[in-house]
Amino acid sequence: MSGWMDQVSFFVCGGMLILVVVGLVSAAIMPGMDRWNRRYFIVFFSVLVLCMSVFCVDDIVYGRPNLVTVEKVVSFLEYLLVSVLMPLSTVHLLHACGEDWRRHPLFRGALALWGAYLLLLGVSPFTTVFYYITPDNHFHYGPWHPLLMVPIVAILLLNLALLLRWRKRLSRKHYTAFLVYTLPMLLTLIIRMFYFDMLFIAFGNIICISLCANSMYAIIMMDQIDQNLRQQREIAHQRASVMVLQMRPHFIHNTMTSIYYLCGQDPKKAQQVTMDFNTYLRKNFTAIASDHTIPFSEELEHTRAYVAVEQAQFEDRLFVDYDTPHTLFRLPPLTLQPIVENAVKHGMDPDAEPLRIAIQTREAETGSVITVSDNGPGYEPAADDAPHIALANIRQRLEMMCGGRLEILPREAGGTVVRVTIPQPEER
Repeated sequence: MSGWMDQVSFFVCGGMLILVVVGLVSAAIMPGMDRWNRRYFIVFFSVLVLCMSVFCVDDIVYGRPNLVTVEKVVSFLEYLLVSVLMPLSTVHLLHACGEDWRRHPLFRGALALWGAYLLLLGVSPFTTVFYYITPDNHFHYGPWHPLLMVPIVAILLLNLALLLRWRKRLSRKHYTAFLVYTLPMLLTLIIRMFYFDMLFIAFGNIICISLCANSMYAIIMMDQIDQNLRQQREIAHQRASVMVLQMRPHFIHNTMTSIYYLCGQDPKKAQQVTMDFNTYLRKNFTAIASDHTIPFSEELEHTRAYVAVEQAQFEDRLFVDYDTPHTLFRLPPLTLQPIVENAVKHGMDPDAEPLRIAIQTREAETGSVITVSDNGPGYEPAADDAPHIALANIRQRLEMMCGGRLEILPREAGGTVVRVTIPQPEER
């Protein structure tokens, strides 16, 4: 290329390098991005930064006879780094479609094709059949250059086929993002298989890779921001529902009535019940206003206050055992307390034996496990029953806010067991 073309090429390459560096920094600090996408795009843009850096070095050394060896290394790295982007795109597509990418046949196929490409690329510096560098430091295609490009083109074709087949699994923005990335990349690589032109390689390849990558990233981030906003609105709606379910008028009425009679019969106990009820109300209002997870110790304090109020009314009809050695984890507010309240409402029967509730916490390989068991009549789902709606409400908030899950099981000796699992932060 001429001198002015070298300058333009270096300017364009430098601009694209800055663009992918901005993408890398954005992926590292973007608020609201989930852990998986953050890690993926940090790796993705790191490869792109290396790729653009090598392109910039190529612009400097190309055509200098005394730097032939450097050009050979740079050309090899260009082919290698561009190829890494293909299986990476397969990983993201499978993840977005809800598949386990590590075990999916498409990923294994992409790895096999990439392995074949690495094998061909590994022998390329020792032969001229794929590409070669002349003594005056100019790059040329060999007769078998299309064969070298076949594996990575095949990976993109497989990705495109899967994208079209599973398009209904993706949101519209995700589908558009993958198309914006895959189609131009595929077209560029197919042209590069057969058509050799330094201007096309210098401009088309560099601009296509960087712009397509950043466009895909921008569209996916827009989609994630939309999802986060929808989740926040849903959480707000769920929180309002919880408030309605939790602040039952009859519970407040019964508590105030108990306090009224205790004032004459046992003033000290009346004071204690008043304090417990005040703690319960304060924790309720604080939980309703929270958008984030809270320490388990706070939720446990809320539950203890609720149980103390109920025990003041039922006296020797309600017994609660706490076995909670593991408390160093976080969970959505209003998780444990509504479960215990649900057990009290459904398990309290004046004609049956006293209600016994056991609250346990354990640290397991799967995360932190909370178990609430009772000896009541057992769990019978009912669509129009508020406490059962509360359990569904808890399950949804667990999934949205921390990736947790709630299970309802029969107790062997009669009654119900509710198990909540909170995954470790690094497992999400």
